[in-house]
Amino acid sequence: MELHVKRERSSGDTLKANRARMLISCPDGPGIVAAVSHFLYQHGANIVQSDQYTMDPEGGMFFMRVEFDLPELEERLEELRNLFGTIAERFSMDWQIFNVSHKKKLAIFVSKEDHCLVELLWQWQAGDLDAEISLVVSNHTDMKAYVESFGIPFHHIPVTADTKAEAEKRQLEVIGDHIDVIILARYMQIISPSFIEHYRHQIINIHHSFLPAFVGGKPYAQAYQRGVKIIGATAHYVTEELDGGPIIEQDVQRVSHSDDVTELKRIGRTIERVVLARAVKWHIEDRILVHHNKTVVFN
Repeated sequence: MELHVKRERSSGDTLKANRARMLISCPDGPGIVAAVSHFLYQHGANIVQSDQYTMDPEGGMFFMRVEFDLPELEERLEELRNLFGTIAERFSMDWQIFNVSHKKKLAIFVSKEDHCLVELLWQWQAGDLDAEISLVVSNHTDMKAYVESFGIPFHHIPVTADTKAEAEKRQLEVIGDHIDVIILARYMQIISPSFIEHYRHQIINIHHSFLPAFVGGKPYAQAYQRGVKIIGATAHYVTEELDGGPIIEQDVQRVSHSDDVTELKRIGRTIERVVLARAVKWHIEDRILVHHNKTVVFN
């Protein structure tokens, strides 16, 4: 029997109908916060949250995240963006304004391990991930029935060394032009540079935090042989450098000599699922700014 999950519109959705978020990065200097605040005030917006960070007040980079409410946001947002361009040009800003009520659309890639996928689906079902899971893509069929029980489309696209280019072409076709972020929920394939270029800083990966110490296969067996005392996980944006993209979130847990390889794997899976879910939540809530190979995360 299939379980179809229907997401009802909540009172929180109604409250967010006129809420927007602005992300800004630019060279630091006097007057940035004042200019942004005054602009929003002039146009009738009410700031409900504001965070900022500077790398160095003397010539460093400045980062800002603002949430604000604006009556009739849907009708006025495009005009607001056009008008803000003058201020953005004055301060050499990279900036974006997001309508909070427009839920980001997610595509989840998974292979055989299900723990990260299950966590994301559970949090989405519980309403903790304020997004739309549009589809799941896998190079195996193990998770097909489970995913479809949520009413989410499942696409099986096998991948081999000889068919990788064709498989990625098919993946891009099923994703289409409407996906905002791709989540590699233990998807055990290397993503090609051409694929990454389509989704720069929009692909989130999760892996254990032994790197670069225990590369290759069976990292938990290697860690057990070395008697490690801390294990963890890292969520990051995918770049052409394997597992070297901007880090979004990490966590660790202490282990002891009494934990065998099976127990280390169990602990590792728990950390991975939590860390990935946090990273995805922060991304869809527009809390992350990327600067070179680092992130600023307002949380």
